[in-house]
Order: sequence, then C-alpha cells, then structure tokens
Amino acid sequence: MSDTTIVDGWAGIVAGRPKPGDFAERTRRTTEADVMAFADMTGDRNPLHFDKAAAERSVFGRLIVQGGVTSGLLNAIVAEDLPGPGSVFLSVEWKFVKAVGIGETITGRVEVKDVRPDKPICRIETSVRNAAGEPCLTGTATVYTVPLAAR
Repeated sequence: MSDTTIVDGWAGIVAGRPKPGDFAERTRRTTEADVMAFADMTGDRNPLHFDKAAAERSVFGRLIVQGGVTSGLLNAIVAEDLPGPGSVFLSVEWKFVKAVGIGETITGRVEVKDVRPDKPICRIETSVRNAAGEPCLTGTATVYTVPLAAR
C-alpha cells in the first residue's frame, strides 16, 4: 500500500470537474457599441474600427471590430459556462484568421481537451466562427478555476 494520497484538485469548484470532450458555445451579434466600449476601455481607436471610408478602402472592405471584441466571447464562455465560475486564462495561443465586421453574428466555442486531476487546470481548444461557419479565431488556451464553493 502506498503512502501517496491523490488529492482532488477540483474540490470546491462550482461547476465541478469537466471532462475531455465537454464543450460550450455562445452566439452574439457584434455592434458599434461593442467597438465604442472596447475603445473606451483600452484606447484602441484604430481607423479600421471607426473610419468607414478608410476601412472600406482597406483589405477588409468594411468596418471591423477589435480583436478583443472577438476573443471576448471566449472569456464569457470560460468564466460563465466551461469550466465556469472562477475560471481565468493562464495562457492563450490564438490566431485571428478572419476579421469580424460590425453587425456580424459570431459563435464562440470552447472544448475541453485535457483535465489535470491534481489541480483545477484544463487545456481547451477555442474558436470563433462567423454565421457562414468560417473560422475567425482559432487556437488553444490553458485555464485555471478558483474554488468558489464552500468546502
């Protein structure tokens, strides 16, 4: 018999321990208000987000939202849905592969790939797609979930 005790690192996690293959999605339509709020918060006032004439002459051909508006949908999924309350990003590796226009409907998706049993840490696959199903953001992230439930 071993003296080693396996500790359940997921004790106290509000939504419990996720399993590989679990996934969650959220869909929303981007707005000018998103662009304004992000600019007010960060100072990102790139003309591609605000100057319609300049944006139309660009490779994008239209006004686009900031990348943080696109990736922000993933923040909501991680913090609210999967792994859920108390979850924060430890690292992300994202590629922005297609710009998202103002007024476009996007769907974020998170899928659990690996779960550590000793610590509330998951590796997840992340994506954001437009209404046509085209990827706009792809990548992976590692998330940590803080125990919030009474133990």
